[in-house]
Amino acid sequence: MGIIGTIVIGLLVGLIARFLKPGDDSMGWIMTILLGIGGSLLATYGGQALGLYEAGEGAGFIGAVVGAIILLVIYGAVTGKKKS
Repeated sequence: MGIIGTIVIGLLVGLIARFLKPGDDSMGWIMTILLGIGGSLLATYGGQALGLYEAGEGAGFIGAVVGAIILLVIYGAVTGKKKS
């Protein structure tokens, strides 16, 4: 898959992850794409390394969404605003 395809899939995965994760995520399109791509890479290669699924299977897309949600939670914890 080319770089444009990766960006489009990353955007879709990021949007789905933001929709499924409860709470307010005030970030732009670029961060959504980057978190989606990161989640895709994390879950896809991690799942394949663990032998959970093969390349090209539908479980990889679900794993990418789960990976993106995990990255959203980590991003929210790191950049969370402290209340004074």
